[in-house]
Amino acid sequence: MNGLFSMLNNSLNVFMGWPIIAYVIAIGIICTVTLSFMQFRFFAKAWQLTLMPSKSEKEVKNGDMSPLQAFINTLNISVGNGSLAGMATAIYSGGPGAALWIVLISFLLMPIRYAEVYLSTYFSSHAPAGTKIGGPMLYLKVLKGGRYLSYMYAFFCMCFGFIAGAAMQANSISLSVQTTFDVPLIVSAIILGLFVLYVNLGGAQRVVALSEKIVPFKVGLFFITATALLAYHYQAIIPALQLIIASGLSQTAFMGGILGFSVQQAMRYGIIRSINATESGLGTAAILFGSTGSTHPVRDGIMSMASTFVSMLVCFMVALCIIASGVWNSGLTSTALTIAAYNTLFGSIGGWIVTVLSISFGIGVIVSYTYITKAAWDALFGQGYTYLFMACFIACAFFGAQMDVTKLWSFVDISNATMLIINLLGIMVLLPLIKRDLQAYTKEQQQ
Repeated sequence: MNGLFSMLNNSLNVFMGWPIIAYVIAIGIICTVTLSFMQFRFFAKAWQLTLMPSKSEKEVKNGDMSPLQAFINTLNISVGNGSLAGMATAIYSGGPGAALWIVLISFLLMPIRYAEVYLSTYFSSHAPAGTKIGGPMLYLKVLKGGRYLSYMYAFFCMCFGFIAGAAMQANSISLSVQTTFDVPLIVSAIILGLFVLYVNLGGAQRVVALSEKIVPFKVGLFFITATALLAYHYQAIIPALQLIIASGLSQTAFMGGILGFSVQQAMRYGIIRSINATESGLGTAAILFGSTGSTHPVRDGIMSMASTFVSMLVCFMVALCIIASGVWNSGLTSTALTIAAYNTLFGSIGGWIVTVLSISFGIGVIVSYTYITKAAWDALFGQGYTYLFMACFIACAFFGAQMDVTKLWSFVDISNATMLIINLLGIMVLLPLIKRDLQAYTKEQQQ
């Protein structure tokens, strides 16, 4: 069994490296050029729609949530423990230069985020009355052989939700609580199991209500504490930025004809972490926006780009805190490295702060993934078997809080890669439609 896991991991390390990176970058560039660099042209508009939403953005019409609530839930899943622990791991494995590539790739991911949300809202608004399934499961069906692609996407999205959205988030929370407060894993497992039951029993309305409370708290706490930490190390910020640029794009490496090993590592870990953290291209944001019943696909797509930027900013600030505080080469990794950075200002309280962030980040992801995973489940099995779904999701959270989940990463990577490949394929085929409506919207705004 160990040999099988080892072989699977080795194969995934190759496939999840440059093949996936090249695939995402190529499609990101194509979307950027085809849509006339919309991530820059509509950057201010995205923030206007987010911070000053119109009445239609705030209203729940024919769906489970409003476009603004879909945005909040998108932010809920993209600001998770993948930012706190994952960014630290990227710095440990890829060096400071990984932070540079997180920023660069995020700008290529923004038009991809626009495209998937646009398609989901467009096809949901044109679907027959009573249609409940949105996201890639809906717009993939218009492709040749799309019915099978839709079912395949739904299956891997469901697996991703059970493992990454429930089990791994619960594991991260329980370990943080055990390390900081010495609470037994079984106690955390029971509490998390009951919490997930509470969320499921409330349906979409409870998911929305909890997300609206969790997101401001976790995002606000992070930016306040991270800004304080950077202010404390203000003299090291400029040297840290110089180190990030030098490590991520050294002239010496390029002069050799082929990217140097250090740059390759920085690119790989930075780009993969950016995809995982922002979830742009995975189609999860499309599922959330597809549930709104909105009839403004272009506007909703533009709004959604802001969530990619925010999650990138969180990742970059985590990296900058780690580098500016001087602990990036301490030999620590994951959450321990983030805690070490916080301890330079907050002392022993730093561990408590990061633990609270980890708990709130993880709970937020679990809440929103309850809805996303149920949507994938419904696409496969119809609107029935709700209690069976609840039992499966609760069991994943309960057992995930107690078990060693490291071996499950292979299945997470498989689901992640499959969702990405299928969803981006759909975006590429439907890109002419996306371009046409964006051009029409641009002309309308200029009049």
